Amino acid sequence: MYQPEEDSYLMSRILQKKIPELLKKNPDLKFLEIGAGSGIHLETAFNLGVKKQNIFSCDIDIKSVKHCQNLRFNCIHSDLFEQLKGKYDIIIFNPPYLPEDSREPKDSQLATTGGKKGNEIINRFLSQAKSHLEKNGIIFLITSSLAEDIDFKKYGYNAKEIGCEKLFFERLCVYKLVRKIFMASDVHEK
Repeated sequence: MYQPEEDSYLMSRILQKKIPELLKKNPDLKFLEIGAGSGIHLETAFNLGVKKQNIFSCDIDIKSVKHCQNLRFNCIHSDLFEQLKGKYDIIIFNPPYLPEDSREPKDSQLATTGGKKGNEIINRFLSQAKSHLEKNGIIFLITSSLAEDIDFKKYGYNAKEIGCEKLFFERLCVYKLVRKIFMASDVHEK
């Protein structure tokens, strides 16, 4: 189970700023965390006023799922959106984002390694998330400077960097993603 680190605390600070604003607009907002880990963000959302019945989560690690269920949160075992249905107003993801490193112990790779380039799991997430995001929904996603850059527009999102933290070996950033609104100029005739 992934224990909170700098990336988790960065996401929590962003949620503490953004969720109260979003709740003012929609007191019944539905919150989903992909990769719930220790449940820190589920607790943050609940403590900020998101109704417990509107907080959903999943994790690929069965220990994390059981831990979050013991905290009385709705958490299921799923690889990204595989077992999820419905649409959400907020989707958050603190993904495994580090490039593959053969020196890393196998038991920690599930929580930290995002693929050979570090962004493969994020790319899978981005391709699946749109079908689970409400029309005016928002995604908060953490990335690392150690992973290959992500082309958000390719997946149909407008992205804005809303918080970063410089560590001695990498830069972590949270992006706010919204669905890209396609204009006539976006469509090219062939």
